[in-house]
Amino acid sequence: MRGTFAWICFLLCLSVSVVLTSVAQGPAKDATLEAAITIDASKPASYKIPRTIFGTFLEPIGNSIYGGLWAELLQNPSFEDKLWSAAAIQKMIHDEPQLTRASELGLPLPWEPLDAKQGNRYEPRWIDAANSYRSLFLMGLPDKQVGVRQKVFLPVQRTLNYVGSLYAKYQSGAREIEVSIRKRDHPEEVCARKAIALSGEDWKRYEFRLDVEAGKIAALDPADFVIAVGNETRVLVDEASLMPADNVDGMDPEIIAMAKVMKSPILRFGGNFTSAYHWRDGIGPRDKRISMLNIAWGMPEYNTFGTDDFLRFCELIGARPQVALNLGSGTTEEAAGWVRYVNEHWGDHSGGLLWELGNELWGTFQVGYPTRQRVAERTKAFSDAVRKVDPKAKWIATGGDEDSYKEWNEAQLTNAGAFDYLSTHFVVTTDRVTRENASPDFIAQASFALPVGLERKLREMHEQIQENPQARDPVKTAFTEWLFWARQGDAPRYDNMGGAICTGGFLNMLMRVADIVPVADMTGIMEFGGIWKKRGRVFGTPAYWVFRMYSNEGASQPVQARTEVEKYGVEQGSTRLASIPDVPYLDVVAALNDAGDKLTLFCVNRHLTKDIAGHISIAGFAVAPEGSAETLLASSIYDKNDEEHPEAVAPRESSVKVEGAKLDYSFRHASVTVIELHKKS
Repeated sequence: MRGTFAWICFLLCLSVSVVLTSVAQGPAKDATLEAAITIDASKPASYKIPRTIFGTFLEPIGNSIYGGLWAELLQNPSFEDKLWSAAAIQKMIHDEPQLTRASELGLPLPWEPLDAKQGNRYEPRWIDAANSYRSLFLMGLPDKQVGVRQKVFLPVQRTLNYVGSLYAKYQSGAREIEVSIRKRDHPEEVCARKAIALSGEDWKRYEFRLDVEAGKIAALDPADFVIAVGNETRVLVDEASLMPADNVDGMDPEIIAMAKVMKSPILRFGGNFTSAYHWRDGIGPRDKRISMLNIAWGMPEYNTFGTDDFLRFCELIGARPQVALNLGSGTTEEAAGWVRYVNEHWGDHSGGLLWELGNELWGTFQVGYPTRQRVAERTKAFSDAVRKVDPKAKWIATGGDEDSYKEWNEAQLTNAGAFDYLSTHFVVTTDRVTRENASPDFIAQASFALPVGLERKLREMHEQIQENPQARDPVKTAFTEWLFWARQGDAPRYDNMGGAICTGGFLNMLMRVADIVPVADMTGIMEFGGIWKKRGRVFGTPAYWVFRMYSNEGASQPVQARTEVEKYGVEQGSTRLASIPDVPYLDVVAALNDAGDKLTLFCVNRHLTKDIAGHISIAGFAVAPEGSAETLLASSIYDKNDEEHPEAVAPRESSVKVEGAKLDYSFRHASVTVIELHKKS
């Protein structure tokens, strides 16, 4: 509500959200709440927690793949144009003003001249290229090197050895080209170099290795990768590459290691790019794949990371692929071909994987989106085509989001036999609330309440499925994207401690609704809630650590857990779910492992300032006298990890004492705690 109603809104807020108002005023930090937690392991839920609620997903957005998982250090290695949207170019020029001069000299973004004072010794060449559509013509001088450079961040804290390649086509002059790594903006300080002898008159691929001397480049500092010629050499260059020598099939080994310990059983390859992605562009020899614009995100799609590379990453981290098909600009024949190709290249080639029939097709931002009147028939056409290729496969149709699902899902459910799941997403901007001039504390508590509101909405959505006469009884919900986002860092979001609390609450919610929502994919394994790489250093967000704490427990059988604790209500909260009453400050889920000899308590304290004294009693499980706890907390909910402080927010381990069947534990305010209890031997 805006404008003339602002004062009325303020008065209403005072009357309908008393608890949140008291939180915003800042109660004493040494005050505590009491909670009585009763666990009865002899009363299991009627369902199991499937591992598939701990799915994640991967999409070429930002630096998730290129500049992230993919170990390639160069951008635009093929010297192309039109790979970025106008807005993206504007930002690049703003961040790196010298690129304006580089562009005036005919250099493609983000390449720069080795020495801008030399003037124009470059020319883009169309058609005559080793890769894609363009190459770059370098024209040497008699007494000085002429070349191009690009700013790179080398993971020198991990390795000093780098391998690469480039394509060159000799024209005239001396038959030599040089590659090197130099100190950024100091071309005279060469850290490693390699002279390459040119042969023949046509395009040829040349490989090289560069070993950087220890101490020449500090971790997190930029360097320049340089391609240069001298002695009046004239040569066309194309498709350059520079990778750390310890890359694993083109991927970053640190990211692989961090992803593997997440123990994510499924990895979704999907997102907005899906509706304009053509899988055949990403197969075959890497250095022959075409670079093009990723329409969804206004950035390059180099296609060097394609289907085979995605399947290899899944193999390396122990996940099964979950692929979203192109129902935007794609065809049924293309989709069937992709299913066939993946089945031929994955596992025992028997198929039976989980496939998604499009991504967010309700959005006009999707390339080739179908209307609500046409989505059901398009979904069925694709489903019928690909089922002929793999009758054992499981299918997820595009469903609506929780706040606007009814009419869209009703249309999809007219042919429910064409799929096994309806998808839903919740990518919420946490600092967008309906209350005027909301305080940071109000925004935080409203954000922490969102999983509670979502749980209620998911049960409503399932009721619609069950009531639809066309729906098959097994149709369930697949939560294939979830993310807590904010425009600035002063609200809970994916990369700070507040986002970690949201994540814990969301995972607790998923465990409670796993009977109707057995599939979920966190956004994403790279960037957002997962792993990041900045300036050559890899680290995890606080949400990454929460996800890892939960997914590593192996909890499979929910048991009765009752928590008596103070609650609060939200009114005029998120624009997506504005009213959420009866939100417990302490959220507890309890579950056994398959063997029944370990009981895990997943606990989220949503209170911003008050610790909660938990009095836990346990029945139906003979508890050993000592257990363990792992807690994620920070001095502020806005604390986060970055490349300079990669583990500023990380779990802390401690032991817990059990007396008989009782345990007292103090849950620190704004924290996520996992308590692990074992059965007496």
